[in-house]
Amino acid sequence: MKVIKSLLIVSSAILLISCFGFTDNKINKKKQNTKANFKPNKNTKVAYFASGCFWCVETIFESVSGVEEAVSGYAGGHTKKPTYQTIGTGKTGHSETVAVYYNPKKVSFETLVTVFFGSHNPTTINGQHPDYGTQYRSIAFYEIASEKKIIESAIAKLNKEVYSGKIATEVTKLIKFYKAEAYHQNFERRNPSQGYVKAVSVPRLNRFKKRFPELLKTDEH
Repeated sequence: MKVIKSLLIVSSAILLISCFGFTDNKINKKKQNTKANFKPNKNTKVAYFASGCFWCVETIFESVSGVEEAVSGYAGGHTKKPTYQTIGTGKTGHSETVAVYYNPKKVSFETLVTVFFGSHNPTTINGQHPDYGTQYRSIAFYEIASEKKIIESAIAKLNKEVYSGKIATEVTKLIKFYKAEAYHQNFERRNPSQGYVKAVSVPRLNRFKKRFPELLKTDEH
């Protein structure tokens, strides 16, 4: 009985600091922002990255100067209309992905790739602590050949200078991006007291800010 009780305690602790398992009934719905009002202009470009829980990734990219908006969603899988619950099974092939809308006159795709690799551990296979599973794997998506070249060049450089050839990031052509449910958008900003946000998201964002202060917006709120 003691063993079973201990396992239940450990399991509960893991769920408290896990990105998965939350529903729209368990989080703050006030001022829920679906980002439906965001209208990219003709000069706006979009880049797509997956590096663990999209609550964290979205907030990191939104802190970068030149980024107009970041939208949480799903990509890289083989099923249509994935949902938060279905990708959690690990059977859809999708990864929690963020669409980064940016002004190329203010920030380059190459810089966004630097942000991507500089804000997570790209050597971790199928996950970013404390979230593990194929839905949390590291993927740098590309739409055109020049983007693929930039990503592959960054990987080659980091493998040689930092990670000793251990980078596990997938380089994948984007086929389809599905926007996540409304309650995931701006999750960290709307739920500052939520357990995972306090224990994982905020520390991850702060580590990024400390490492790349020159890339941050000066009018953050």
